[in-house]
This record gives sequence, structure tokens and C-alpha cells, in this order.
Amino acid sequence: MARQKPLIIDWKPERGSAVPLAEQIVQYMCRQVSSGVWPIGSRLPSQRAMAEGFGVNRSTVIAAIEELTDYGIVEGMHGAGTRIVSNTWSLMLPGAPDWADYVSSGFFKANNDTIQAINRLEFAPNIVRLGTGEIDPRLFPRDMWRRVLGEAAEEIESLGYPDPAGLPALREAIAAHMRATGIDCNASQILVTSGALQALQMISVSLLSAGSTVFAEAPSYIKSLQVFQSAGMHLEGVDMDDSGIVVDRLAPMAERHRGGEAVLYTIPTNHNPTGVTMDERRRRELIECCVAHRLPVIEDGAYQDLYFDDEKPMPLKAMDETGMVIYLGSASKALAPGLRIGWIVAPEPIVQRLADVKMQMDYGASTLSQWVFTRFLTSGLYDEYLGSLTDELRRRRDGALDVLERLFGAGAAGSGSGSGSGSGERVTAHWNTPKGGFYIWLTFDRPMPMGKLFQKAVEAGVLLNPGDIYDFEGDNSLRLSYAYTTPEEFESAATTLARLAAEL
Repeated sequence: MARQKPLIIDWKPERGSAVPLAEQIVQYMCRQVSSGVWPIGSRLPSQRAMAEGFGVNRSTVIAAIEELTDYGIVEGMHGAGTRIVSNTWSLMLPGAPDWADYVSSGFFKANNDTIQAINRLEFAPNIVRLGTGEIDPRLFPRDMWRRVLGEAAEEIESLGYPDPAGLPALREAIAAHMRATGIDCNASQILVTSGALQALQMISVSLLSAGSTVFAEAPSYIKSLQVFQSAGMHLEGVDMDDSGIVVDRLAPMAERHRGGEAVLYTIPTNHNPTGVTMDERRRRELIECCVAHRLPVIEDGAYQDLYFDDEKPMPLKAMDETGMVIYLGSASKALAPGLRIGWIVAPEPIVQRLADVKMQMDYGASTLSQWVFTRFLTSGLYDEYLGSLTDELRRRRDGALDVLERLFGAGAAGSGSGSGSGSGERVTAHWNTPKGGFYIWLTFDRPMPMGKLFQKAVEAGVLLNPGDIYDFEGDNSLRLSYAYTTPEEFESAATTLARLAAEL
């Protein structure tokens, strides 16, 4: 193993500055780490040597090192001095945005017209939701819920304000659940949120600065939200293929922002909206790329538990050795969106910062909801339910694929893509075969006036999710979901879709 060169200190703080000496040293060391001059694993000089190099008292150096340790940037190794352990998310903690600025700014922006219409029509009677991101309410595990809620009625003695980071028992249970997926973590690295969307909101307003760049798959779920845009950030789409995000396209984009204010948001498992699951080789390539370019990652694992095959893919967070990946989990997709329970897995200093923001947002997630999810996890009921749910989703997926092949003339072949030439007025399309989750991404083989199709479908009692609300440009696609409808309902709605498409 090559011996690392000793770190060189060729800078001194400005004594006449209004910024305290220790804070100047913190800022200098953060710049050295961010630029890559001081790489992860580097051992800092002794406190005495740093005091001489900076021209300050040893107590000033100690104060600076303590602050960097609190941020999770450096860590004291028993018998091996102090080493640099993080060069991504932890560097955002010094000088992070002031939450109060966002509170006073009224920063939330409105959704576009199509998204507003979808949100409104999802609650309309007598409409078939063909693209919705929710499980069929008829699959709700009532017997399990009666058992858990009955236990709650017997055991819960009060519902006071919870710890903003989450009930200790739930954090322990989530940490155990994460370890089962390959993510090595403990309860102190878990923050319970009021849904995964709140996790994104907290990250955007307390870790990322206005003007930051957020890379995301094109298309991406995040494109349909205003979370990052409302906080003044710029979204850039990165191309996808059947294996996930194209790393060769991401690399030059990340290089332009090396060490700067940029992050990657990705959904590697059961991607929303395309249904694609990133293969293991691509995941490792992606991690290597992000490490090389010091690009922090937000991994959205909302659909991680809904993978159909026996061997679930390893989360990116499980491959993370430097704390560069923040993982988001959710109970909304598998168990119940109304539970409003999500979670963050991150280095402890990040969890502490976000817990402070959450305290100001809502004083912590619902104690009752947290108690319920804790009991689902610790009793084994959650795993039992997942088994039956994924079996049903697989059945619905297979039925939906059969319907699409018949209606749009696209036969599954090889990789699971479909394509067909069709005849007469029939509209042909191609799509993917998802390995889990809710979604099939269907793309028409000829240009389709999506606005007209959306409106005609609504008039016929079918609610669609046009692809352009998720993409960075028009894509001639639809996000179809087999999770909310029975196979018979899906077939009826898809038949209506085929007829309307042929008429346009």
C-alpha cells in the first residue's frame, strides 16, 4: 500500500479579520478537503505541528478540530491520530443555509397545470387512476392493522411530543431493517421523517445552498416536484438506459462541478417513473464516479422493499465507504401513504442537523404512526405482508404486460422491451418490463399530442400521468401503474387509452 504524503500547511489565518481564527482554520481545512488536495484517509499533523503551521495557539487548533469532528469531516482514530473521513455531505454543514431564511421567504412554488389537475382528479369519483403512485386500497392488510392498533390501544399511555429525530424504538427497528438490506448503520444514523418528501425538503433547505445543481435521471420523479426548484436550485437531467443512469453522461457533468455545490438524486431500484432497476455493475460504476468527482448522492429507496426477484439489489448506501450517500426510505409505498412515515440514513452529524430543522417544522412525526410502524417492523408483520404484496404486484404486472402487448402490438423480447409495427389505425408502442415497484414506462412509436390525450382520457373516465411531467423535455411517454387497479380494470382503461390514441 502506497504511503500517503504528509499534509502541508502553507497558509495562515488573518489576525485582523472579523472571522475568529478557529473559524478561519475550519474554512481553510474544508477548502483543502473539498478541492481534493487533502483526500479521505489523510492523517492530520499533530496539534502542536498545526499550531506552529497556522501560527496560532494550540487551543485554537483544538477548537477547530472539535468543530470539524462535530461535522463528521475528521475523526480521531485510536492510536492513529486524526484523519479525514468525509469529503461530501459533511462539508455542507459549515455555513449551511439558515432555515429561518426559508421560513420567512414563502418559498414553495406552484406545480404546473397538469400536475395540479392530476392531484385534483385523483380524488374524483368514477375515474380510473391508470398512472397513480399508490397501492390499491383493497390490498390494505386490515387484519394486521386491527391487531397492531388494538395493541396500541392497550399499551400507549400518552401521546406527547416525540424526539424530533424519532422514537428510539423505531430508529432501532429501522436500523435493523436497513442492515438486512446491506446498509451498515445504527439508530443514531436514522432520522424519522413525516414521509420521504419531507426528507427532501429538509435536505434542500438546510444542507444545499441556493444555486446548487441537482443531477437526476431523465426522466425523474423529482422533476414533477418543486422541492429543489423552490429552494433556488437548478436541475439537470442525465440520460438513462435499461441498466439505469448512464455514468458516462454523468461524469463530464460532475467534472464541471467537481468539489462544488452539486448533488446527485437517484432512484436506483424500481425507478419512478420508468420502473428500471439499476444493475449491480452500473451501481458500482456510479459509486466510483461519484467518489472520483466528490459528488454527494441522495438515494431514494422508496421502492426498495417492492422488488420481485429473490435477490434484491444492494442499495448504493451499502457500497458507501465515506458517508457520501444519504439514503431515503419510506413506509408510504408498501404499507400506507397515510401513515406519513419515512426515514433518512446519514452520518450522525447530518442527522443531528436535520433533526433540529425537523423540530422547527413539525415537532416530530406522529407518535402514533411511529408506534404503529415500529410494531409492524419488530413483530415480523411487515415482512409477512411484503411477501403477499409483491406476489400480487407481480401478478398484476404480468397481466398488464399481456394487455399492452395485445393492444399496442408490442411483444416482449430479449431484454423485455416491446416494439411493433401495427396495422391500420392501431397505435404501437414500446415499454420496459419492471422487476418490481408500480410502473411501466410506455412510449408511443409515433408522435402523440399528449395534452389532448390527457384531456380526452379524463373525459372518458381515465386519469393518465403524461411522461413530460417527469422529463426534462417532451418524451411521448406515459407512466402506467398496475398497482392501483385490478387486472380487469387495467385492461378496460388501457383499451380506452388505445382507442383514444388511435383517434388522435
